[in-house]
Amino acid sequence: MSGQLTAVPSRDMRPGTGPVHRSIVIVDVEASTTRTNPERGELRRVLYALLDEALFVAGITAGHLEPMGDRGDGVLILVKPHDDVPKTVLLGAFIPALVTLLAEYNAGVRQPGLRMRLRAVIHAGEVHGDGKGFYGEDLDVAFRLLNAQKVKEALREAPAAPLVLVVSEAIFTGIIRHRYVDADQSDKYEQVVRVRVAELTHRGWVHFPDPATPDNLAREPELSLLAQPA
Repeated sequence: MSGQLTAVPSRDMRPGTGPVHRSIVIVDVEASTTRTNPERGELRRVLYALLDEALFVAGITAGHLEPMGDRGDGVLILVKPHDDVPKTVLLGAFIPALVTLLAEYNAGVRQPGLRMRLRAVIHAGEVHGDGKGFYGEDLDVAFRLLNAQKVKEALREAPAAPLVLVVSEAIFTGIIRHRYVDADQSDKYEQVVRVRVAELTHRGWVHFPDPATPDNLAREPELSLLAQPA
């Protein structure tokens, strides 16, 4: 009997399929490893509820999205190319709504371990799906930007901010630089992040987004009342 292993084709492989373009949004809870497991469980529940409501406010439905990717203390959101969800919607509607919802949630929480602040990244690029999840160099870039030490330090040094955003070079040069969103704040994006992926340097710009205005925060009734912990 030969000891050579025989390659077994994966049921999830889709021969001949190439990469697909997606807008990439990733959020991550600050200092999640300092929480107890029950606190982490509650934060996960609240995080998904906040994301669902912010997506609703921005007009982003399940049909626009790949299934959310659970990251334990964070979530990966991939947005399919669609005229209803240009990148300006992510920057100008989804993120401001999330900032507002986070601030409201934190204002109602009495237990420090259940307060939540987020790091978020917005990028766009080519990804591959294999039935188990998504992978690709552009996802690596997004995760490296999100987890850059300078992004973590920026949030730590702004204790009143519920969220810090880092945008990739593609987003900055294509959207922010042309003032399609945040026209009066585009100069406040600071180029402070450089990460290496596949021997290439990628830049990121850091920003503390303003909250949504009340008129732009139409609530979905079943999501707008988050159960507050005692």
